[in-house]
Formats: sequence, C-alpha cells, structure tokens
Amino acid sequence: MPVVVYLLALAVFAQGTSEFMLAGLVPEIAAGLSVSVPAAGSLTSAYAVGMIVGAPAMALLSRRWSPRAALLGFLTAFLLAHVIAATTGTYAVLAGTRVVAALANAGFLAVALGTVAALAGPRATGRATSVVLGGVTVACIAGVPGGAWLGQLWGWRAPFWAVAVACVPALVAIARTVPRRAADRPEEAPTSARAELAVLRRPRLRLILLLGALLNAATFGAFTYLAPIVTDVAGLGEGWVPPVLALFGLGACAGVTAGGRIADRPGAGRTLAALTTALLTGWVLTALLAHRPAVLLAGVAVQGALSFAVGSALIARSLQAATGAPRLAGAYATAAMNVGAAAGPWLAGAALTAGDRSPLWVSAALVAAAVATAAGRQRLSRPPRCAARR
Repeated sequence: MPVVVYLLALAVFAQGTSEFMLAGLVPEIAAGLSVSVPAAGSLTSAYAVGMIVGAPAMALLSRRWSPRAALLGFLTAFLLAHVIAATTGTYAVLAGTRVVAALANAGFLAVALGTVAALAGPRATGRATSVVLGGVTVACIAGVPGGAWLGQLWGWRAPFWAVAVACVPALVAIARTVPRRAADRPEEAPTSARAELAVLRRPRLRLILLLGALLNAATFGAFTYLAPIVTDVAGLGEGWVPPVLALFGLGACAGVTAGGRIADRPGAGRTLAALTTALLTGWVLTALLAHRPAVLLAGVAVQGALSFAVGSALIARSLQAATGAPRLAGAYATAAMNVGAAAGPWLAGAALTAGDRSPLWVSAALVAAAVATAAGRQRLSRPPRCAARR
C-alpha cells in the first residue's frame, strides 16, 4: 500500500474530528457566544449540508487541478477556517467557518478517494479506501472524546486550535509525497465535466449510492441517539455513555478494515448481501433487547462493525463502478454517505416521540429498505425464464 494513503488518512482524521466534535461542545459554545443551545447545535447541521453540496461542487471546481494542488488547497482552506473559528467572538462568523470547513472537507475527501483508488489500482481499491476512511473511525474513538476533553479543560476554542495544528503535518506530507498525477503514467486527456456527470446515469452506480445512503442513515440515526438509549432504556448511568460510544467506534474501526478487504475479493456481492442481512437482524435484536445492558453493549460493538464494513465496501464499489469519472467518483460517494448522515438523525429524532427505542427501529427499517431495494433490483435484472430457456 503506498505510504501516501496513510498520510491522507491523517488529514481525514483531523477532518472527522472537526465534523463530530461539536457534539461535546454545544453547551460551551452557546454560553461563550451568548446564543441558544439549539442555535449552537445547528452548527452541526450546517456542516452536514456543506458536505453534501460541497462534494460534487468542489470536485467540479478542482477538475483541472492536479491531485496534489487540490488536496493542498482544500486542506489549507480547512486549516484557516479553524483558525478563524478559534479566534472569533461572533456566532455568524463561526457558522460561516463551519460551512467553509465542510466545503473544504468534502472537496478534500472526494479528491482523496479518487486519488487513492488510482494509486492503489483496481485490485486494492477497497483496502486503500478503508485506510483513508479509517481516519474517520479513529476520530470517533480518539479525536471526538479528546476534543470534548480539551473543551472542558481550556474552553471550546481549544479543540478548534487542535484540529488546525493536526492539519500541519498532513499538509507537509501531502506536499512531499502526493504525485502531481494520480499515477505514474503519461497524462491522459482530461475528461469533460459532462462526461463525468453522465457516469451518474449508470444504474449500477446509482443503486450502490442509494444503498450507501440508506445504510449510512441507519448507522447515524442510531449512533446519534445512543446516549438516551444507554441511560433511559438500558438503565445505565451517564458515565457509561462515553465507553459505549467508544465501543461503537472500535467496532467501526474493525469494520472499515474488513470492508475494504471484502470489496477487493471476487464474489463480494454475495458477502455484502449476507452482511447486510446480519445488520438488519442485529438492529431488530438490539431494539427488542436494549433494556438488557449486556445485549446492548454487544449489539453496539457488532452493529458498529457491520455498519462500517458494509458502508466502506459500498464506497469502494461505487469508485469501481464510476470508471470514467476520475474526480467526481469520490464526490458521488461522499455526497451519498452524507445524505444518509444528515437524514438518519433527522428521521430517528422525529420518531423519538414513539419511545426511546424508536431510533433503533428506524435504523432497522432503513436497512430493511436497502435489502428490499437490492433484492428488487436483482430480480429485475434477471432474464425471464422463457427467454433463459431459448
């Protein structure tokens, strides 16, 4: 595996920390800037919207840039947005920096996914993708709790400074190691924007992106509301919430690694179908037995692993299905996953009036929709029996 793949994962770790760290900083930001808690919480929504819009928009903007120039430009903008966020005393400016950071993050991730796919080659696309996405799972395990700890120790500005500092070694490494071209071969004629957009018409690619969005919505719908499930359903104390979140993150880290290897193997489709069925079964069992602490703890770890194994494999398969779109392939995957990350918590939150377990049932329903969609597509793609006999 090229060393540059691991260096890109370092930058993704910093960006993943930034994306999720506000969950532990909302009260401090609200008090520090004299705004309401919901207003501070809306900063997370602003970031999610920026990621969805930014993935294709930034990828198109940087089409004529070299991979190195695009990665350096996006990461520099991301770093500067955090410096401004750490020094501002105005809510509007902070909100603006979150949007800018999200746009830069989306552009960086889209280019990074396309770059590692080209560098690793078709036989190792899944493993290279899993390494880069591993930066996000490590951020969930270490970066987000670390950001919350820094916020409690030195105030809400400290995590923003920490993210900015973490970007510096990644910038230096990218400047020194990322080639100007995606691979060591003569430059190919640049693909037009229209040709790259036309790739999205492929039924197989659209199916993979839809499945990715549904499964990511299920993942983040449950993850967002794990805290009340731990305390109100399982009856555990608030002190159990961080360990349970970390347990989910550890499972996710293992799942990302496995998912990359699965995507590179022949017959990956059958394996993914089996894992998705297991994921559906797991959400149903967790919803039914969440009042039992031991079951909930085991379910959180297993579901984290299954969710990220299937999700990372789908991202790798979407890159493989989007040949002919060297820059927008990563953007399509990034946008689809963030549509799920934004929709899942909203659907789960809307269902909370039905009970504290409802987010788990929403996750089960979303995975069931993915299973039904994949099964329906498979049936439609089969030739009629009479035609097969001829």
